[in-house]
Amino acid sequence: MTTPPGSPDPRGSSHRLRLEKVTPDNVDAAIALRVGPGQERFVSPVVKSLAEAYVHPETAWPRLVHDGDELVGFVMAFFDVRFHPDDRPRSGLWRLNIAHGRQGRGYGRFAVDAVCAEIRRRGRTRVTVTWAEGEGGPEPFYLRLGFRRTGEMSGDQVVGELDLAGA
Repeated sequence: MTTPPGSPDPRGSSHRLRLEKVTPDNVDAAIALRVGPGQERFVSPVVKSLAEAYVHPETAWPRLVHDGDELVGFVMAFFDVRFHPDDRPRSGLWRLNIAHGRQGRGYGRFAVDAVCAEIRRRGRTRVTVTWAEGEGGPEPFYLRLGFRRTGEMSGDQVVGELDLAGA
């Protein structure tokens, strides 16, 4: 279980936000998690993330987001990945899925804060994220959290970064 220090609880002290590892006991619930209608074009399903984590165990960090006993989301970080051969190693947010009907309650912010805390713990000071552009996409969310466009693209996705040293 991981709860970043100082993370806000979106619904008060009676609920406890935490991250959990994906295990044989919770993998089916993880795979069943769905984002809102129309958001599927912006984020891959959890099952794809788990397959990617399986083939990239040295860089992937998949976690389930719980509010008490309720599964409300999935987040996966990456560590020390080069986007191209001449690139510097990057760490950041690989995937964020907050369940339909649970969005807008602070769970996404909690998950991103948890990833940032883990990146800090590993001695890094910058967090990278990519997102697909489009109406209803995640860009406003990431910009509100302090991420800034770098001017780079990773495939067809915008690259954003957050400087933890200044945060």
